[in-house]
Amino acid sequence: MSTVGKAVTLLEAFDVHRPQLGLTELARLTGFDKATTRRLLLSLASHGMIEQNETTRLYRLGPALVRFARIREAHFPFLESARSFVVALAEETGETAHLSEFDTDYLTSTYVEESPQANRVSVSVGDRFPLHATASGLAYLAAARPDYVETYLTRSLERHTPFTLTEPDILRQHLGEIRQRGYSISDQGRAQGVFSVGAAILDGEGLPIGALAVASPAVRASGDTAERHGRAVMLAAGKISARLNGRATNTKDRTR
Repeated sequence: MSTVGKAVTLLEAFDVHRPQLGLTELARLTGFDKATTRRLLLSLASHGMIEQNETTRLYRLGPALVRFARIREAHFPFLESARSFVVALAEETGETAHLSEFDTDYLTSTYVEESPQANRVSVSVGDRFPLHATASGLAYLAAARPDYVETYLTRSLERHTPFTLTEPDILRQHLGEIRQRGYSISDQGRAQGVFSVGAAILDGEGLPIGALAVASPAVRASGDTAERHGRAVMLAAGKISARLNGRATNTKDRTR
């Protein structure tokens, strides 16, 4: 592996659940020896890509990465990249389509295109979706790293309706079905009378950064309609992922 490849591997050890890491843990996660890890850290720190907490001595991502992220967001933002696909999905299905991004163990709605029908499901920008109780959240979990999924399933999961899935074994089975099918189904998991399907939006490594979903009144969600909406949301989420990453992403690849 090249030096650049090693540096990227080290940076990728950090994520939202591991924002700060020590030298020993970084070496373990990357498979590098401590001397190599330390040398890489010093080089990355000199360019502002890594910084060290002076109190804890733990390492974290540096401000240079934030600058790069802001440059990318200014020219190729997540919302603007996805907006047209959300609009097209709502038009195709005739139901409410909404986009969400991951936000500390929830998904937060960032864009909504509501159904024109009088009897429709309303979603607001800023709504937070529990991962185990919504189509968006289940799609996210199905695409997430196994260690994160297991950590999430160990907590006490709130039952929002009599139909909310809260048992870890049942959820594991359900997530497996989502991976095989390519899209999630939530039948009144968060709100009674609401049926939704969803698919994860993936980054360049095939990991979820958000989700796309279609929500409809349960009375309109027959078997054929649910499948048609599911395939539509899966295809739209795949197109958004491809546009964000500059290449196609296989929404069914969940082998991590």
